[in-house]
Amino acid sequence: MKRGRVRDEVRSAEEATMLDKELLEILACPETKEAVALAGDDVVRRLNERIAKGELVNRGGEKVTEKIEAALVRSDGKVAYPVRDGIPIMLVEEALPL
Repeated sequence: MKRGRVRDEVRSAEEATMLDKELLEILACPETKEAVALAGDDVVRRLNERIAKGELVNRGGEKVTEKIEAALVRSDGKVAYPVRDGIPIMLVEEALPL
């Protein structure tokens, strides 16, 4: 039984971070209207490292203290929008500088 529970937990974690393809197609940066794409694991890892060190400040000027599970990167590669609990936070002031 334990093995099945672990598999279900892994599957649930994967589903929580997956964004629907149709949703990704319609989302855009609220500031520039540029397309956004799901960030690679390396980008998310680097952002979380900066958060852990207390170095990351969002566009609204607030220090980011909560790690992100994923991010959506604007097509120009300058900012990323955090994804928390499977929900993209598409607010200009929440954007994370890359």
